Amino acid sequence: MGNELTVAVLGPGGVGGLLAALLSRAGHRVICLSGEETAEVLRADGIRVRSAHFGDFTARVEADTQLREPVDACLVTVKHTALDTALARVPAEALADALLVPFLNGVEHPAVLRARYRPDRVAPAVIRVESTRVAPGMIEHASPFAEIDLAGAEVPRTRLDTLAEAIAAAGPAARVQDDETAALWAKMSFLAPFALLTTRYGLPLGDVRTRHRDELTALVEETAAISRACGGPADPAQALTRYDAFPPATKSSMQRDAEAGRPLELDAIGGALLRAAERHGVAAPVAARVVGELAKEHPPT
Repeated sequence: MGNELTVAVLGPGGVGGLLAALLSRAGHRVICLSGEETAEVLRADGIRVRSAHFGDFTARVEADTQLREPVDACLVTVKHTALDTALARVPAEALADALLVPFLNGVEHPAVLRARYRPDRVAPAVIRVESTRVAPGMIEHASPFAEIDLAGAEVPRTRLDTLAEAIAAAGPAARVQDDETAALWAKMSFLAPFALLTTRYGLPLGDVRTRHRDELTALVEETAAISRACGGPADPAQALTRYDAFPPATKSSMQRDAEAGRPLELDAIGGALLRAAERHGVAAPVAARVVGELAKEHPPT
């Protein structure tokens, strides 16, 4: 990779659209992969970003319905519920030697992607950000931060470093983590209790952490125990402190999906959590109950 990268972005939504726009503004060539209707909007109007942190700006991008040429990296920024359909836009022969960088919730997707593409080019990433696509090509970035961890045990470190440097120069904080499992479970340990309980009760985080404090605490402790068994970090007290620091009106993306009638990433988050617990013999009664209740309320379509 040289100083200027060619980056494909599969799914230019809240996260993908923001990263695509920032990388384009920084001088990289960006190809967004989406449905034809969205692609037409992006070709005509670019991506418009509203952000108190990065500024309001419009970035020009290329757009297509499928990857047709070599790139340095392909960022996968679709929801887990759309992953199988979206991957048809990235044929393995077209991806070739490029890095495949999934920004997906959960912990099971790296194995799925390594079975389909070159295992030593799959570089799982974790992003901490609040960013929403309000219309095709229109992104609202609400959080005063955007932080990215890149990993990939088999990926050449120089490839990870080059991509992290490009992302950091474009705006978001970016670093390479040595331990992929730790990076993914650190995100999962925070996300799972937050997503499951805000969605289960239809309440923002502030109400969950006050009205359902005991349940939140129990779920955080179960998730930490599962993470520890999987080789990830486990600090329930730190997780609760982080929840308490968030604005009370904060909603999870799963909760927003439920409110909008969209499919939930329940299996990728809750299902994966329970499968990991079963694999390692960790008791998770609160997680099992909440996931079961959500599955009844929001059956898969």
